[in-house]
Amino acid sequence: MEDKLYNTNEETEKVVLVAADDGDGSFDAEESLDELQNLAETAGAEVVGRMVQKRDVVSRSMYLGKGKTEELRLFCEELGANGIICDDELNSSQTDYLEKNTGLKIMDRTLLILDIFAKHADSAEGKVQVELAQLRYKMSHLTGKGKSMSRLGGGIGTRGPGEKKLETDRRRIASRISELNRSLKEIEAHRSVIREKRIGSGIPIIAFIGYTNSGKSTLMNRITGADVLCENKLFATLDITTRKVKPSEDSKLEYLFTDTVGFISKLPHGLIKAFRSTLEEVKYANILIHVVDSSNESSKKQMNVVYDLLDELNIKDKPIITVFNKTDKIADFPIPKDSYADYTLKISAKTGFGIEELENTIEKVVRSFKTKIEILLPYSEGSLLNNIYKDCEIITTDHRSTGTYIEAFVNDEYLFKLKNYII
Repeated sequence: MEDKLYNTNEETEKVVLVAADDGDGSFDAEESLDELQNLAETAGAEVVGRMVQKRDVVSRSMYLGKGKTEELRLFCEELGANGIICDDELNSSQTDYLEKNTGLKIMDRTLLILDIFAKHADSAEGKVQVELAQLRYKMSHLTGKGKSMSRLGGGIGTRGPGEKKLETDRRRIASRISELNRSLKEIEAHRSVIREKRIGSGIPIIAFIGYTNSGKSTLMNRITGADVLCENKLFATLDITTRKVKPSEDSKLEYLFTDTVGFISKLPHGLIKAFRSTLEEVKYANILIHVVDSSNESSKKQMNVVYDLLDELNIKDKPIITVFNKTDKIADFPIPKDSYADYTLKISAKTGFGIEELENTIEKVVRSFKTKIEILLPYSEGSLLNNIYKDCEIITTDHRSTGTYIEAFVNDEYLFKLKNYII
């Protein structure tokens, strides 16, 4: 029997948010639920209530205790909720228990994030990565009882490429995962070719990184004139955008700016795995611009999430410029300490405040990669002279009787080529 594809109707779901707090002090449940609410609203749900249970140990079979689960059922009934979103990734036993004892649709943080990614993925690579992550999630949550994912109905968790859902068994999911992995390898091979060309061009690559909704895309648009979607929502942009920029028309400098997907706390491990090739674009950047939403009370924690993910991806020893964005929203903002950053600045991507200082800082860092040299190039080296004019940042030139005197900033490649002419 062939796999069946069903169209799902969009619906506004009324949901209650739930968190289990083990009470060790390392987790702020209300703060985490604030973010979960933003995620839920981004996915199109209406949040009508929230509940937190403090427990020494979170049950692997129930998530909430029996009494709290019954309290949750009555709470949802009172509020007219038709769904529950939990602030952790649930296993199949926890999901089944909550579903059976509340009679409502049960979702978790991972399903919610996957749903948002499915909604915002536009490129072929993004769609493949999202579907791959969704199927891995479904595979891990199949109970073996012959249930299909159709019990989810419409709405959150049922979106995917083409706004359709797949009803299938474990074997068919595994087959589709293999097919998607092959597609992804082909896409990655194409991306690798493009990446090698960029690296081979010698043009500095500058990547915007940061927590989701920190203003990366707005800053990208401000600096490059790109037309990247900007919305006050989590994961408004998902696909990577790259733009080439010259600081001025007569400048010899050129930059490649790359806008990357936003980071978030509790980012599902399966999603990191599926999007590793995209996230690893950051590995090949020469400079990282870490964009921080200075108006967010949790900005310090958000910064730590970004650096933790960089560590997980083994991205180290790159110059980092941390920009504290959205300073137009707050008065007298002191720049926090960032021990990871080489430079810290205050900016507003929206108003343009601090952008000139940021551009000057970028230029300063780019120049630190180069060496200032003085050479006397024989007139017989006309071809090399043309390449120097094309690729290097010339400071002064002087045509002398024995050759052309040049003072310039050069990269390591040209430093090697010109070593015999240095004076």
